[in-house]
Amino acid sequence: MMDWTDRHCRVFHRQLTRRTLLYTEMVTSPAVTHGDRQRLLGFSDIEHPIACQLGGSEPAELAKAARIVEAWGYDEVNLNVGCPSDRVQSGRFGACLMLEPDLVAECVAAMKRVVSIPVTVKCRIGVDEQDPEPALDALADAVVAADVDALWVHARKAWLKGLSPKENRDIPPLDYDRVYRLKARLPHVWIGINGGIATLDEAEAHLAHVDGVMMGRAAYHDPGVLGDVDRRLYGEDAPVSDPYHAVETFMPYVEGELARGARLNQITRHILGLFQGVPGARQWRRTLSEEAVKPGAGLEVVRAALANINRVALDMQA
Repeated sequence: MMDWTDRHCRVFHRQLTRRTLLYTEMVTSPAVTHGDRQRLLGFSDIEHPIACQLGGSEPAELAKAARIVEAWGYDEVNLNVGCPSDRVQSGRFGACLMLEPDLVAECVAAMKRVVSIPVTVKCRIGVDEQDPEPALDALADAVVAADVDALWVHARKAWLKGLSPKENRDIPPLDYDRVYRLKARLPHVWIGINGGIATLDEAEAHLAHVDGVMMGRAAYHDPGVLGDVDRRLYGEDAPVSDPYHAVETFMPYVEGELARGARLNQITRHILGLFQGVPGARQWRRTLSEEAVKPGAGLEVVRAALANINRVALDMQA
């Protein structure tokens, strides 16, 4: 979710659900230790619970980055062993580390030694020609021995040779049963599943087999799906009554960020898909897409876009 789940996106998603654990974009451990930490790690208190996702393969550097992440107030630090991009491969982190389970375990152990927040790992079921049965078991057993707090498994292989990052999200077939078998073999380990999950019905079906469900692009493109998470999965009231109300509660944040110099389109790009299937959704997207990019665009653009939404139809849909 690099370049997608920035702080603006996460604050908006938090309008829809109090309980969902939000993840940052992946940031590299060298960037955290040497870069602009406010830009890379800054977040709003409303975003809790929030996990910071790190990329790296040097145990000592990851430990230093994890300590910084904890000091910034994050609730969890996650090591990404699933991203297949060329940039990640050239830096010896991400999905290529599926080939080095012992090194991943060293990284987890190094982070565990210096932080008190949970240290988790996100991986694939394998890469390239690996057999997912021994490959996933080897990775899981190594990080469990290092006392990992949770393991998130994207139920696809990553093909580092021959497929683009985008193709790696769609072309390798999903194998949810492989993740279920891992959970059955390691019942004492917290294991979550990721990959191709688009609805809460699907999420509930997976929760019969594993401990957690991660939704990425589906929740980004149709964030309204998050509005029912608290009620259906946690038995609690949602923070807002409907997506329209979510936009209204988001406006004070937008106004504050604009006052700090943000451009409106940097924020509103994350809410374009909010009103899926609601009359007026096309006009909502068009207004934001065409007007938010203009210099000086402000809340009046959001209000004008919101005026296109048919609230009666929205209430009926709910």
